[in-house]
Amino acid sequence: MNLLRTGREMLEGTSYTLGIAGRTALALPQLWRRRRETTEQCYAASVKLIHVIVLVGAFAGMILSLQTGLALADFGQEGSIGSIVAAAMVREMGPFITAVILAAAVGSALAAELGTMKVSDEITALEVMSIDPVPFLVLPRVVALTVACPLLAIVANVVGIYGGSIVAESLLRVDPLAYRETVLDVLSRPAEIFPVPKDIYAGLFKATVYGFLIAVIGCSHGLRASNGALGVGEAARTAVRNSIILVLVMNFILTRVMYT
Repeated sequence: MNLLRTGREMLEGTSYTLGIAGRTALALPQLWRRRRETTEQCYAASVKLIHVIVLVGAFAGMILSLQTGLALADFGQEGSIGSIVAAAMVREMGPFITAVILAAAVGSALAAELGTMKVSDEITALEVMSIDPVPFLVLPRVVALTVACPLLAIVANVVGIYGGSIVAESLLRVDPLAYRETVLDVLSRPAEIFPVPKDIYAGLFKATVYGFLIAVIGCSHGLRASNGALGVGEAARTAVRNSIILVLVMNFILTRVMYT
């Protein structure tokens, strides 16, 4: 019985989240009326987190460079560190790191904020006044996070590649010019669809999808919160968990589609 109840709750939650995503897409024409709230949410999801992105991105690039360099040193191929760090950061690490940070910091906040409004009957009050909470509350948050995630991913990519260069040059004795040349070689591969190198637009597309998913999941869990403060905490915790799981699943799917 517990298994059946859990399965039913998962199906109901998935259906509700898909409904929120669809209603948000249909509400896009109303975005201009919510431009101030959208700008405020974008600021909260990007500028307030940029120091975290810089710190985590830099150390991710440094660790990647160190581990790669130690492995390549056995074959005398240290000069290839730049290409590996650049490809890994732009394709995978930058967007994924950004998504995880946003899921933990912003996705949980969205769930808690809307969950608090739900359990305190503020959402009900909006509905009584014939105000749809999706275009009023959800739309600005979803658009803001969808825009902020690729922008922060760019920052993570840049600082990660730069952090990798510091380790490569100082600890592994890689020539700085050789590092830069291999990075530029990877990031300037011919475009196939858009007038941007494939690794760059593929990574930014992933980040955009991640931002949308995190925002929709956070908002949907908040709108379904119940049972007071306990329910709000559960909504925030579940939103972060489900967001990270879905980011991993979508990462595999998008990589499979774009690189095979």
